[in-house]
Amino acid sequence: MSNLHQGLTSGSSMMRAMARWGDRVAFSGYGGTFTYAQCLDLVGRYQAVMQGAGAKRGQRLAILSANRADGWLVGIAAQALGLCMTALHPLGALDDHQFILEDGEIDYLLVDGDNYLERGSELAAATDRLQQVFTLGPSDYGLDIAAGAAGAGAVSPIVLAEPNDEGWLSYTGGTTGKSKGAMRRHHSFVAMTNAVSADFEWPEDIVYLSVAPISHVGGTKIPTTLLRGGRVHMHHGFNPEAVLDTIAAERITTTLLVPTMVNILLDHPKLDQTDLSSLELLIYGAAPMSPTRLLEGLERIGPVFCQLYGQTEGYPLTVLRKGDHNKDDPGLFAACGHPVSSVRIALLDEEGQEVPGGEVGEICAQGPQIMDAYWQRPEQTEEVFAHGWLHTGDMAWADDRGYLYIVDRKKDMIITGGFNVFPREVEDVITTDRDIAMAAVIGVPDDKWGEAVKAVVVVRAGAQIDTEALIQRVKDSKGAVQAPKSVDIVDEIPLTPLGKPDKKALREIYWAGRDRRVG
Repeated sequence: MSNLHQGLTSGSSMMRAMARWGDRVAFSGYGGTFTYAQCLDLVGRYQAVMQGAGAKRGQRLAILSANRADGWLVGIAAQALGLCMTALHPLGALDDHQFILEDGEIDYLLVDGDNYLERGSELAAATDRLQQVFTLGPSDYGLDIAAGAAGAGAVSPIVLAEPNDEGWLSYTGGTTGKSKGAMRRHHSFVAMTNAVSADFEWPEDIVYLSVAPISHVGGTKIPTTLLRGGRVHMHHGFNPEAVLDTIAAERITTTLLVPTMVNILLDHPKLDQTDLSSLELLIYGAAPMSPTRLLEGLERIGPVFCQLYGQTEGYPLTVLRKGDHNKDDPGLFAACGHPVSSVRIALLDEEGQEVPGGEVGEICAQGPQIMDAYWQRPEQTEEVFAHGWLHTGDMAWADDRGYLYIVDRKKDMIITGGFNVFPREVEDVITTDRDIAMAAVIGVPDDKWGEAVKAVVVVRAGAQIDTEALIQRVKDSKGAVQAPKSVDIVDEIPLTPLGKPDKKALREIYWAGRDRRVG
């Protein structure tokens, strides 16, 4: 590849922004306040500590951190050195974290010592392949990167990564229940940032309230904020009263919330007494949202809503802009948006042919922000890129203007509160109970979570089960997000002709009368 066409890396892009905006405040809120210049200084210091521990281009770093600037900056420092970065879900179970460290061939682990010290210790003890564990703060098992940075002196940051280097390995799930790493090279990461910057209606003055975990979609808005000289205000966890107070006190102009968070804010008694006049853009997505609640949000919060659609393998893909949220003409509320300017979208049938207008097909995409491959899974990579398109697994139809309307998910994935739950993983835990004859896990409508995880089980003859204990078993094994909110005991589960649980028929029982179209 000619050097003329290589472009930026994630590290060089962010470091250029840090140099540009100097004494402006880049980060505030949880984890402390940092100017752009201080961020650039920290990146150089973190790089010195990592290089001193042996970190080299081509190696891999995983990060387990809350929403805090220093944890995010370590990731940028590592990527600029040429390390590939993986963010661990802060709510993930120990087994899931350990699997990612092994499967992703992770060399280094960064642990937020204020919040995940014990989990970091468990991972350090259970994973032999780690060359070094770094901790933000003191620990008895890792190298305190904060102390090391403080003692490193001023060090100019460097960029060793090239645009074609592997820069980001993000783990997603699959219908088999086995997690897969979606690998992006730097050029794909930069293209994702460019698409977010170009196709979302950012305010002139960005003050971004970061509430959703920055390990996932919440973090994809940080680069744009910094490129435009804005401020990221970090929140650790979601507290609705604190969110309302912060929007008013910090004059927040932008935030990203999953619909569950929006619903909780709408139900909070302080909402109507809170000054939300600064808020110009409320991005929502990653989960179903009731059109009724969306209409309520427009009336009570204002015409600030923007819906995103995408996935780990390709993001962003579509956007439903503020002007599309017309409370006097709510027909587009059921749409997941219009394709962003840098992506090509087609609705394809099983043979890879485009379906006729108005008919349902699978949303497939081509564009620079698409992942490169599933890490070390050539067969699944070939499958997801069949016919030269990224296959999203979402089934939709398009109107004559090109707006997409998702009608169902090809996969059985449940989206609850903005997080993905894969039924097979939950079913595997439930069926370890000898008294369970059969189990099917589905998503059911829920005003708070969008979808709630429900387990439907058949109990063996003569046996009795404790449903709360069953829920706790899943919680202990897979984490609170994947634990069922409820368990129904039934005499039988509908089966397909092949004898498998017929989840489509099962869902119809619970979704009857509800519109399942989601954004």
